[in-house]
Amino acid sequence: MKPTYYITTPIYYPSNKLHIGNAYTTIACDALARYKRLRGYDVYYLTGTDEHGQKLQERAAEEGKQPLEFIDPIVGWIRDLWDRLDISYDDFIRTTQPRHKEVVEKIFQLLLDKGDIYLGEYEGYYCVPCEAFWTETQSKTDTGHNCPDCGREVKMVKEQNYFFRMSKYQDRLLKHIEEHPEFIQPESRRNEMINNFLKPGLQDLSVSRSTFDWGVKVPSDPKHVIYVWIDALANYITALGYLTDDDSKYRRYWPADVHMVGKDILRFHTIYWPIVLMALDLPLPKQVFGHGWLLMPDGKMSKSKGNVIDPKLLIERYGSDSVRYFLLREINFGQDGVFTPESFVQRLNYDLANDIGNLLSRTATMIEKYYDGTVPAPQDAGEPDEDLISLAVKTKGLVEGHVEEMRFSNALAHIWELVGRTNKYIDETMPWNLAKSEETKGRLATVMYNLAESIRISSILIQPFMTKAPAKIWDQLGILDNEEATSWESAGVWGGLPAGSIVSRKEILFPRLDVQAELDFIDESTAEARRQAEENKKKQEGQAGGNSVSETTNPDTAAASAEKQADTKEAIGIDDFAKVELRVAQVMECTKHPNADKLLVLQLDLGYEKRQVVSGIAKYYSPEDLVGKKVIVVANLKPVKLRGEMSQGMILAASEGDQLTLATVDPSMPNGAIVK
Repeated sequence: MKPTYYITTPIYYPSNKLHIGNAYTTIACDALARYKRLRGYDVYYLTGTDEHGQKLQERAAEEGKQPLEFIDPIVGWIRDLWDRLDISYDDFIRTTQPRHKEVVEKIFQLLLDKGDIYLGEYEGYYCVPCEAFWTETQSKTDTGHNCPDCGREVKMVKEQNYFFRMSKYQDRLLKHIEEHPEFIQPESRRNEMINNFLKPGLQDLSVSRSTFDWGVKVPSDPKHVIYVWIDALANYITALGYLTDDDSKYRRYWPADVHMVGKDILRFHTIYWPIVLMALDLPLPKQVFGHGWLLMPDGKMSKSKGNVIDPKLLIERYGSDSVRYFLLREINFGQDGVFTPESFVQRLNYDLANDIGNLLSRTATMIEKYYDGTVPAPQDAGEPDEDLISLAVKTKGLVEGHVEEMRFSNALAHIWELVGRTNKYIDETMPWNLAKSEETKGRLATVMYNLAESIRISSILIQPFMTKAPAKIWDQLGILDNEEATSWESAGVWGGLPAGSIVSRKEILFPRLDVQAELDFIDESTAEARRQAEENKKKQEGQAGGNSVSETTNPDTAAASAEKQADTKEAIGIDDFAKVELRVAQVMECTKHPNADKLLVLQLDLGYEKRQVVSGIAKYYSPEDLVGKKVIVVANLKPVKLRGEMSQGMILAASEGDQLTLATVDPSMPNGAIVK
């Protein structure tokens, strides 16, 4: 019997269309689900929508519609987005579906009968957009009471609610977290939940509302609507048929292997949800992973800022593989990342068009030219072969290790290290020279086979991350229908490509882009959102009556600050910083500059290519000190000649007086990794 693997996204709130940041979570889950299937797991991948609550009821009323009439088209838009991104979910749960509502009613009644839910009265401040309650202390600001999350004004409400006895289970949950450190990941998020919420003590939680009626009603008291903490969170088990006549999926897949959520909803999934499960005497999920946000240079993506990127727009122009690759490669999963049009287009050009796309095209062209499109059997071995083969057969294990820990960017960096090494292999072997002589035809056959075989391995390993490119590569290599040659396990064994396979060069895998034209296109596509946001901002300012806030400054503090700032450069924005591409590079060779005593000439491996950099550090380092070090290089600096030697970048160092130290990184960080 196959081992099972149950993975979930959060269920999305369909008050509006999703942006690229929302898609990030779903793509990451899909990569993990696809990887597990390739490893032989019986995977169940759940996503869906959270469709109840006051906010949705009010949004529908603004449009002059009933809630479902308003929600259905948005849910349809979301499902279409997942289709375009090739999201391989097994189930899409909607909280308005009868299968969900009926089980939520049963869960609520069970907890009520058990005494873990009781009727009480709530008085406090409520934020409708965030659907969150806040105390006097939490919401108090200089201008009144505002939501700590979104900054909007909150309303004082007083109503009768049902409450859940959170405090009853807090010690048990804390014990579970301490005994299972893998339960909340990353570690920083676990510490946040323990120190900021559990150890200070939990208050009982309001789990019903009586001020609106759009939701699942309390069975024994229908003037109350069951609130999101039970309604939405329960989707992870209602989708499996918990408390139904057919609970086979629940028995098969629960507990979940991982709930993947954004860090802003981590508390609900690591405190509220586990305590509800404890009260129901159900197993807790094995892990909750709270990843970071995908930001724009001016902060978190927001409709009100007009800084959102429509994922469908990117998919239509660049393809789903490009969008999936960028998000998983550019950002260290678990941390915040920044989307800039510049970084997006550069990734597509450098990594996809230049590296893997050009490699496939060159290899297919040469096999067609020299062997009429038939992959030759390897014959004469040569010096670079062993290095390429060694890297190729170990890459699968490296990729697996990183994906298991959800380090998707590192996994892709290792694959691209193999792609870069294969491109270097072409330069080392120079097939065009081997083809000139009959004496080297045997060597040429080996080189052609090794190139095609390395591409085969790379194409298998990118399957979790990119859904269309692997099949296109296999088609060009003549192994599209060869399950043995394209199996996941075959990626760890050299020689899986059958000699005699028919290679046929077809469409360009990833066309190279005109950078400025694409930047103009992305900028134009977001212009309307920015314009609308600016209009809304002006309206809000007008409603504020022109009030302004002045600041007073301590003269002594200002003087000290001015003195300090005199030694610093002009402040820049995040968009300025984002223009600088910093990458990890390894020093492969280092020699003294032939025409300058103060300069060293370094040969750097950036994973996807080799570069020469000239650096004025001869006073501080000898060449032999530098070989093997992992340094940080400015990768998009314009090349210049320094005393006759070309320099394609700049390595970073810290200096103070007569001291200088190179900026280095941990040796485990792969060459080419982005530094941010």
